[in-house]
Amino acid sequence: MGLSVRLLGFGSWSLLLPQALMGVGSVALLSAAVRRWSGPGAGLLAGAALAATPVAALMFRFDNPDALLTLVLVAAAYCTVRAIDARDARWRSASTGWLALAGVAVGFGFLTKMMQAFLVLPAMVLVFLVVATGGFWSRVGKLVTACAAMVVTGGWYVLLVELWPVDSRPYIGGSTDNSLWELALGYNGMGRLLGGSGNRSGNSGGPGGGGMGGAFGGDTGLTRLFSGTMATEASWLLPAALIGLLAGLWLSRRAPRTDPLRAGMILWGGWLLGTGLVFSYMSGTIHPYYTVALAPGIAGVAGISVAQLWRRRGHVAARITLAVLSTVTGVWAFVLLDRIPDWLPWLRWTVLVTALVVAVALVVGAHRSRKVAVALAAAGLIAGFAGSTAYAV
Repeated sequence: MGLSVRLLGFGSWSLLLPQALMGVGSVALLSAAVRRWSGPGAGLLAGAALAATPVAALMFRFDNPDALLTLVLVAAAYCTVRAIDARDARWRSASTGWLALAGVAVGFGFLTKMMQAFLVLPAMVLVFLVVATGGFWSRVGKLVTACAAMVVTGGWYVLLVELWPVDSRPYIGGSTDNSLWELALGYNGMGRLLGGSGNRSGNSGGPGGGGMGGAFGGDTGLTRLFSGTMATEASWLLPAALIGLLAGLWLSRRAPRTDPLRAGMILWGGWLLGTGLVFSYMSGTIHPYYTVALAPGIAGVAGISVAQLWRRRGHVAARITLAVLSTVTGVWAFVLLDRIPDWLPWLRWTVLVTALVVAVALVVGAHRSRKVAVALAAAGLIAGFAGSTAYAV
């Protein structure tokens, strides 16, 4: 943002243009990553789901580090996908290079927002260990290389600050002892998870949680992402994504180790579960806008699972699951829209009725006609995206 202002002059447009471009890049990289394993339809669905998430519309036009964090983490996931795709012996070195780039991207994420960048690491490590070709220790060796790249990329600035004379640099705001390392591990690390270290912690018993009012994250627990502004910012497709994750894992239960569907569920589902659980149980300071880093996981799982189930719509179990996804998404959108009943009051009923009609039509087998199948797909997408898109706009 500083460079943009130097190039274009100071103003809202020049300050926010990079943020908007980060949003475009995040959507494009997410779509490209999902497409490689699950096809163009799933990629388009995932990209659209991210773009239609209200918190994404907010943070990609706001001067804040979360937009850059989201971009570099999606870039890290894309590089991980490319590393796993380099299956042929000729591309073995390319696999190591792509995985090292993933480590670099996570390191940049640490410089952007410190330890929040590490929430996606378990999913990326697990998917590479499970799905990538080559021997187990070969995979471990490549992960060690990526870890080294991450440490160097994210650690050089911490080391520089620690070695620099204290009287020749600014005080490290947020730390208790003028240390960037303490800031990373304390206030922006364990303090965010457990409270303390300058974080106002615990359940307040009030609507906002943390003793800081409704603008913050609310009380800890599994319901946090489904209540207050957390829900309206990011959870429109969360119930569908959780059901879709179970469906994707079930569909790939007997597939080979390198199955791309299972790989997608591990990567994006691990992103969703890891980040979602941490956000749900963080006892320190948390803001609803943090959920922009959760949105790619939700979008990735939703896009892949819906596309896979639609391809299998000839099987009654797949149609029933799609019907459940449609119903749950429509009902949850109705609940969220009903929290602001004076705003577009017709929209919540339209979404609900459309979702239920699509669900019934799927169960009774109306998909057998090609024209009806196209209409069902269109109606299902409208019901799934109308609420969040309108809210985002």
